[in-house]
Amino acid sequence: MPLRRTRLRSRPAAALLAGGLLTALLVPVAVAAEPAAPAAAPEARVAPEQAPDIPVANVKAHLSQFQSIAAANGGNRAHGRPGYRASLDYVKGKLDAAGFTTSIQQFSASGGTGYNLIADWPGGDPNQVLMAGAHLDSVSSGPGINDNGTGSAAVLETALAVARSGYQPREHLRFSWWGAEELGLVGSRYYVSNLPSAERAKLTGYLNFDMIGSPNPGYFVYDDDPQIEKVFKDYYAGLGVATEIETEGDGRSDHAAFKSAGVPVGGLFTGASRTKSSAQAAKWGGTAGLPFDRCYHSSCDTTSNVNDTALDRNSDALAHAVWTLSE
Repeated sequence: MPLRRTRLRSRPAAALLAGGLLTALLVPVAVAAEPAAPAAAPEARVAPEQAPDIPVANVKAHLSQFQSIAAANGGNRAHGRPGYRASLDYVKGKLDAAGFTTSIQQFSASGGTGYNLIADWPGGDPNQVLMAGAHLDSVSSGPGINDNGTGSAAVLETALAVARSGYQPREHLRFSWWGAEELGLVGSRYYVSNLPSAERAKLTGYLNFDMIGSPNPGYFVYDDDPQIEKVFKDYYAGLGVATEIETEGDGRSDHAAFKSAGVPVGGLFTGASRTKSSAQAAKWGGTAGLPFDRCYHSSCDTTSNVNDTALDRNSDALAHAVWTLSE
């Protein structure tokens, strides 16, 4: 914020006439110069704008749309299938209407055409870019609502919250939805490998959200970049919710390509096929001895396979990180 400057005021003419103008004309008098006004002190920095609450009902409405898209397209939203492209068109339509600049990146994998969707929020320093993303594709065996409709929907609703609030951060914001993650992180790897080195150098961080509403959830935080990790941990500490370091999906989601390119990364996860321990059930609730997501990569990964509390908390944590790291 620029300094507020104090303007020097000239003395009124009436002051010169009062009390002896005639004497001043006849007798030379040394007049002291008016002391200069002190330099204005820098204004105190305004506290960062707080992220808005992300309505979980809005996030779930996106999940219902993904479910309907899958039902109308063979039961899935997989790479190379019409359900994936319909999902991408749905997300893009929401972003275009909200004022984002969107672009579709096309690639090929396993004999099919894949797509990444990139959405830039106008404004912010173009040389400092914060990204948040999620993979949009499902496996071919199911609609992929927790994996990874939850991450995709939460990133979408956070982007829409940016637009609704008119947020103008210091950094430039970019949101992304990756294709063909289920085939080996193909879309995100394609994006990073085709990003010129000068553009990669502008990325201040990439936040990844892959499965954030598991039905028997844990609260796992990536331990890659210390600053990003601290933002998430501090947020959950404020809620009184304990977290653990994420290990099950380490290197197995779309942050991997960014990390390999030297970009600071972080993210959230609620667990997949691993079993919840007794200690974890005591800490987080849920059922010990069962997987965090018993429908992982299965046809039962529907809108019934989502824990609303975990989805709500993680969506709010996502927005908190975007606001905190970009202000």
